[in-house]
Amino acid sequence: MPAPLLEVEDLQIELITPAGVVRAVDGVSFTVGRGETVTLIGESGSGKSTTAMGVLRLLPDRLAVLSGSVRLDGTDVVAEPSAVVPLRGRFAALVPQDPMTALSPVHTIGAQLGEALRLRHPGLSRAEIRQRGIALLEQVRIRTPETRWGAYPHQFSGGMLQRVLIAIALASEPALLVADEPTSALDVTVQADVLDLLLELQERTGIGILMITHDLGVARLVSDRIHVMREGRFVESGEVEQIVEDPRDPYTRALLDAVPRLGVLEVTP
Repeated sequence: MPAPLLEVEDLQIELITPAGVVRAVDGVSFTVGRGETVTLIGESGSGKSTTAMGVLRLLPDRLAVLSGSVRLDGTDVVAEPSAVVPLRGRFAALVPQDPMTALSPVHTIGAQLGEALRLRHPGLSRAEIRQRGIALLEQVRIRTPETRWGAYPHQFSGGMLQRVLIAIALASEPALLVADEPTSALDVTVQADVLDLLLELQERTGIGILMITHDLGVARLVSDRIHVMREGRFVESGEVEQIVEDPRDPYTRALLDAVPRLGVLEVTP
């Protein structure tokens, strides 16, 4: 078996707050392999986004203390924090949570996507960066990307901005994509488009995806394995079919029961 892209073992994250030290993540272990999607699911405050930020070492060092092991491409970035620098944005890339605030409002889409391309390919000319950037925008289904290159974020819808964030993440040609609630701010129709896009990109490129979501409907559509998280711990882990069809933990069953279902409209005469 090939080595996992991401291997997390007994990860603990303690956050230093004005009220004291809080253990936000309490001993979680999981892996993500090439071409598979692993989902962390739970309610707000369960620790799933903190786990994702800890994996990429994006938590402030003075406010977060990590222990355990996080291996990205075989390198333990908990034991060697500086080792994450050449991996982050190249081997592993992030699709952040809120498309409305993740981009700079005073720089064009082309400037921001171009900067990501320049970091990955510093020798490219401006014309080559534009050409590759337009190709990426086409890849994530942005219509008329040539005209959108010079547009600003406020001229895009939420769904289009989410696609732009995916394009920026893909600019580094990562092996691992960390998608932190990539559909939480979008309506249902746009959610389906973004998820379909991620699955299509995964099928074409073989990237591994660590998905963070509170939506079991999203997890059911995209996941190979699911880890259900509560109060910083995994309460249940397994293949997607087992978690959805035969949940064993009461918390998982409660999450499933909370998913809205279509019913028959009864009209009283």
